[in-house]
Amino acid sequence: MRAAVYEGGVHVGEVECPIPRDDEVLIQVRAASINAPDWRLMSVSPWVRRLMFAMNKARVRRPGSDVAGVVAAVGRGVAQFKPGDAVFGWARGSFAEFACAAESWLLPKPENVSFEQAACVAASGLTALQGLRDKGNLRSGQRVLINGASGAVGTFAVQIAKALGAETTAVCSTRNVEMVRSIGADRVIDYKKEDFTRETQRYDVFFDVAGNRPLLACGRLLNATGSFIMIGAPKSGWSTGTRALKAFLLSRVSRRFKMFMARLRRDDLAVLAELMAAGKVMPVIDRCYPLSDIAQAMQYASEGHARAKLVITM
Repeated sequence: MRAAVYEGGVHVGEVECPIPRDDEVLIQVRAASINAPDWRLMSVSPWVRRLMFAMNKARVRRPGSDVAGVVAAVGRGVAQFKPGDAVFGWARGSFAEFACAAESWLLPKPENVSFEQAACVAASGLTALQGLRDKGNLRSGQRVLINGASGAVGTFAVQIAKALGAETTAVCSTRNVEMVRSIGADRVIDYKKEDFTRETQRYDVFFDVAGNRPLLACGRLLNATGSFIMIGAPKSGWSTGTRALKAFLLSRVSRRFKMFMARLRRDDLAVLAELMAAGKVMPVIDRCYPLSDIAQAMQYASEGHARAKLVITM
C-alpha cells in the first residue's frame, strides 16, 4: 500500500499493509489531518531525528495520527465495529491507504460530518475541550480569551467555549477576522492592529494557542481567580523550549499559570462527536491535499500560515 514515510524529509512509498491485532480495527483511510508533531519532526536536526527513529522506529517513521475512514477488517476481540462502518479517531501512521487503530481509539462518524472534517478532530478537538473545560475549568457566563483563534486548536476552542456558554474573545490576524467571527466568537481582536495585552478587560481563562506574547503581559489580563492555559509556543525549537521553561517555572510559583497536554480519551471524543452531531462544533479546513502531495502539505503547515486544519485525502 502507499503511505507517507520519513526518510530525510517526507515522501510517499510502498509499505506492507498492517494487520490488526485482536483489539484493533483496520481502517481504509479516507482522510487524515496534519498536527504540529508531524511537521515539527521534519525541522529538527538529522541526528535528533535518527535518535527518535532508533528509539521508536515503528511509530516515528510513519507520520499521521488523526484519521477518518471505513472499517476494512476487525480483530477477534473487537465488538463495537464491523466492516463497512464509518469511523473517526486516532491511528498511528494514518497518512496511508490503510491504518490500524485500537477499538478504544475510534467512534462512529456523525452522519452530518464529512470524512475530511472528522479527520480533523482527535488531537486538536481534544486539546481544546480538555484545556478549556478541565484545565481552565471554564463555565457558562465566564469570559475567555483565545490567542491563536484561527489555528487548528483555536477554531475548535472558539466553538467549544461558546458551547460551554462562555463569553468568547478571539485573537487572530486581519485575514482571519471574518472566519473566526463566523464560527461564533463574540468579539474578535486583530493583533496586527491592536495590542490585546494592553486592554482593560479581564478574563477568567486565557487560552494561549499562539504563544507569541510575554507570559507576564498575558497574566495581567486575568481576573483575581483567572487561569492562563498554555498549549502553544513559537515555531522555533529554541523559542519553544525557552517559553515552556518559563511557563513551567511560573506554574511552580503560581497556580494561575498551567501547562497542558491533551490525553486520548474515548469519552471526550464522544463529547466532540455529540457536539458535531448537534451542529455546535464543526471542524474548519483550510486546504485538502492528496497523499501524493504530502511534502507540499507539510511545508505549508511548517510555515505557520494555515487557517485551522490541513487534511490529507486518499
